Amino acid sequence: MSDFWIALLTAIGLVFVIEGAIYSLFPNGMKRMMMVALALPANKLRSMGLAMALVGFVIVWLVR
Repeated sequence: MSDFWIALLTAIGLVFVIEGAIYSLFPNGMKRMMMVALALPANKLRSMGLAMALVGFVIVWLVR
């Protein structure tokens, strides 16, 4: 398997580990966070998602 696929699968696995840990450690906080997200306008949520994706891209770019 190429380095790309190993890195991609590792990253996806880490996302699942982090998400699972957050949901298992703070279930009520995650419910509140979801309610806040549902109350946000779609444009605001889209902007926040794009900003987080860009931050993630920059982190990966700097590390690699």
